[in-house]
Amino acid sequence: MKFKDKNVLVTGSSRGIGKAIALKFASLGATVFVNGSKDEESLKSTYNKIIDQGGNAHMFLCDISSYENTEKLFDYVTSKTDGSLDILINNAGISHAGLFTDTTPNIWTDILNTNLSSVYNCCHLAVPSMISKQEGCIINVSSIWGNVGASCEVAYSATKGGINSFSKALGKELGPCNIRVNAIACGFINTGMNSYLSKSEKEDFVEEIPLCRPGDPEEVANLCAYLASDEASYLTSQVVTLDGGRL
Repeated sequence: MKFKDKNVLVTGSSRGIGKAIALKFASLGATVFVNGSKDEESLKSTYNKIIDQGGNAHMFLCDISSYENTEKLFDYVTSKTDGSLDILINNAGISHAGLFTDTTPNIWTDILNTNLSSVYNCCHLAVPSMISKQEGCIINVSSIWGNVGASCEVAYSATKGGINSFSKALGKELGPCNIRVNAIACGFINTGMNSYLSKSEKEDFVEEIPLCRPGDPEEVANLCAYLASDEASYLTSQVVTLDGGRL
């Protein structure tokens, strides 16, 4: 798989899965735009690692839960390219664990905007140029809880379920334009997002995974690169589950 001369935007690429995805595409020759919302130092770390490894990258710090901010991001992408984005990876997201009755309207809105509205914002701004050139690929990083729901993660599950349906519907709409849209429903991936779990809770979760271990961010990145490659040219409107057999 090679992505030379391809422009790739990876949201939420300061750390974890997003960072692994950005590094993977850069290693395969793409020019990668890395984005994070607040942690500039972590975003710089991703950017610098790509550059140090001989890759091509640009970085832009902004909160893409806001449409106005996302417009600024895409103006920046346009200024650094011929105006086109070849591959969009929507990875930005936050988690929240707690009883539904303790989920305040502010918490609900924050999770909804960060996890789901950001996907709309980026797709809405990326799709027109993809349509104009009749080519493009969008991959949305989701969760198995979007497939089945998780107790004490109602808001998070709702946003990931929304991403799954969004991906299926948009893929069908954009198929005639040769634009593919897929989602990856991740299971337990070994990232900082799971830091709220105790050691025993992590062990209990792993016991339910047939492969007997959590996944690595690099494994998500590998699948992401495959879905964006010509090898998956007939695959669209799918939610691909990557969970070690958990579901």
